[in-house]
Amino acid sequence: MPANKNALIRYKTIDNCLRNPYRRWTLDDLVEACSDALYEMEGRSRGVSVRTVQGDIQMMRSDKLGYNAPIEVYDNKYYRYANPDYSIFNMPLSDTDFEMLQEAVDMLRQLEDFDQFSEIADVVSRLQDKLSVTRNGMKPIVNFDKVPDLKGLRLLNPLYNHIAMHHALHIVYQSFNARKPQELIIFPHLLKEFRNRWFLFGSRANDMALFNFAIDRIVSFDVATDVTYRDNPGFDPEHFFDDVIGVSKNIGNKPTKVTFWANREQSRYIMTKPLHRSQYLVEHNRDDGSCIFQIQVVLNFELYSVLMSYGPGLRVLAPENVVKHIGGKLRAAARGYDEALPPQQE
Repeated sequence: MPANKNALIRYKTIDNCLRNPYRRWTLDDLVEACSDALYEMEGRSRGVSVRTVQGDIQMMRSDKLGYNAPIEVYDNKYYRYANPDYSIFNMPLSDTDFEMLQEAVDMLRQLEDFDQFSEIADVVSRLQDKLSVTRNGMKPIVNFDKVPDLKGLRLLNPLYNHIAMHHALHIVYQSFNARKPQELIIFPHLLKEFRNRWFLFGSRANDMALFNFAIDRIVSFDVATDVTYRDNPGFDPEHFFDDVIGVSKNIGNKPTKVTFWANREQSRYIMTKPLHRSQYLVEHNRDDGSCIFQIQVVLNFELYSVLMSYGPGLRVLAPENVVKHIGGKLRAAARGYDEALPPQQE
């Protein structure tokens, strides 16, 4: 990383020199200017070599970084830009540059529910305006799923703040299956999004059991001022979800090898969009194009939903408990379709 940073400082310095029409720049002059810049900005006392600056000039002339700088030598000694208006910082956006910037802007807009990102909102808006002017009338090329009216989104920002401040929370929560809300003290650890829904992961204060709360089911919460916050050593937010599909997992859950068959059509899709990062191809039947895959994940509701979403094009082969579980669900669904439909209303 430091080498890249130093190189950028040298490119900028060379660019500034060559844009100055009131001085003639030899290679030694450019070497000295780069050495001075690195000392001033990075405290680097060791000078830059002639070979390094020659390499920088060649890099700037090439299209490897997109510069294609028109650097020329005149009088067999001095360097300058053939086009006096050129600068490596004034390059027009290519179509690829534009698409990447537009996608970045769209992704940044997904964070607008957090006050912590409000400081960049103006920058994002100005960048969006600039892109619109650059490609006036161009239709959107990137679209992200979002449910702006999803209940509970207003809680994202305060929950974020409480996690950052290490506050214990008194929370009132009503799950889908509960007849009435429950109250508990938790230590909030993480906000996680899955399929356009947000979840709060936190540990119950009395026994440090890990819970995940759908934020649209949180009735209310406030700071438990008399409780000292504690981290849960069993919950590593960086790697906790490595072996899971979705958000349903408890501390101590171990992944299971799940083997499944997929027909030709679904195999093509599954190979290009794996069900999980652990997925690998066990067998490919060249006769009918079907495949057998294996993944190693924690068994949960989201996994079953994903497997059943492929319908008759996917069949679980192992383990037996997963085969029985999904088989029972699919048979129950089939019975529902076999029952007589209610008469049509005139």
